[in-house]
Amino acid sequence: MGFEENRPRKPFYGFVMIYHYFRQRWLQRQTARVLKGLNKEQLRDIGLTTDDLSRWQ
Repeated sequence: MGFEENRPRKPFYGFVMIYHYFRQRWLQRQTARVLKGLNKEQLRDIGLTTDDLSRWQ
């Protein structure tokens, strides 16, 4: 038997992909919220400006 014959099917793989998509979007929104809370000096310390944040959304 070949590898593909012994491998179980993935019936819920589409749900996993949807979960990963929404999880990634949630993490991006959370990061944006945290960065918006930083002042100009803190943003400059990590190499960003307020213009970078507005373009990132």
